[in-house]
Amino acid sequence: MISYSKQNIEELEHLFKINLINSATGYKSANLIGTRSVNGQENIAVFSSVIHLGSSPALLGFICRPTTVPRHTYKNILETKTYTINHIHLDILEDAHHTSAKYPEDISEFSKTNLKPEYKNNCKAPFLKGAPVQLELKFIEEIAIKANGTIMVIGEIVNLYVNKELLQKDGLIDLSKGNVAAINGLDTYAVAKTNKRFAYQRPK
Repeated sequence: MISYSKQNIEELEHLFKINLINSATGYKSANLIGTRSVNGQENIAVFSSVIHLGSSPALLGFICRPTTVPRHTYKNILETKTYTINHIHLDILEDAHHTSAKYPEDISEFSKTNLKPEYKNNCKAPFLKGAPVQLELKFIEEIAIKANGTIMVIGEIVNLYVNKELLQKDGLIDLSKGNVAAINGLDTYAVAKTNKRFAYQRPK
């Protein structure tokens, strides 16, 4: 195996270091976060940091990078308190990844891709049309991470929409049936084909 110490990592070429550290944690969730500004401008952007924080209340978090440059998703969430999280699936990988491009605030990523917005149940933020799992969230709080200037944004699930064929009798969402993608590093996508489930484990 190749070994990297803290000092070695800091001395690595910038892009190599970013790719190495971003992929070292393993596969991450692949989601598109949809927002809409107070002026009605739609925005959708790819995030690989959405995490489960609890089920009661149903809370999710994601990491926003330092706001030393404009962060349209973050700005819209703070202003409107509403956003959506939509699972990326096999059919939209290229367009989903393109939303990471840095467009001006008055340019919607929907207009630069084949991705389509969808509105439902009076949610002010756009969902991604055709996403097998769609979540509407209400902004709850933000936590500043002093070590690197990032921000954890925490939201509560207001509405959850799941394609019927993905939902199992016990509540599990079988993501493999929806060809839902995961992200390896910054730009490599994988789609699960099978699931291996185990019973709840107790001490032997």
